[in-house]
Amino acid sequence: MAVTLTDKAVQRVANFLEKRGKGVGLRLGVRTSGCSGMAYKLEFVDEINADDVVFENSGVKVIVDAKSLPYLEGMELDYAREGLNEGFKFNNPNVKDQCGCGESFTV
Repeated sequence: MAVTLTDKAVQRVANFLEKRGKGVGLRLGVRTSGCSGMAYKLEFVDEINADDVVFENSGVKVIVDAKSLPYLEGMELDYAREGLNEGFKFNNPNVKDQCGCGESFTV
């Protein structure tokens, strides 16, 4: 399985990287946090580590560290605007439950 991006997410990440002026892609990972146990983390990557797994969607690289991969396997990253709110949406088939605020999840 892979980690994929929708067309909207690809466009948004490509725009961020272009404005930033450097970077090889977007790092997607998980960390211990929140009331449900885990939270997503996103950051731009300037260098790919030896233990990283790289997925490419329409020319945009998504870099996942080996420890996070089991929690993100099969996930789709989307970008959506809903009313006045906009941001990345995590469509993760591994999630069993998430907190009411949507900031953390369990697998």
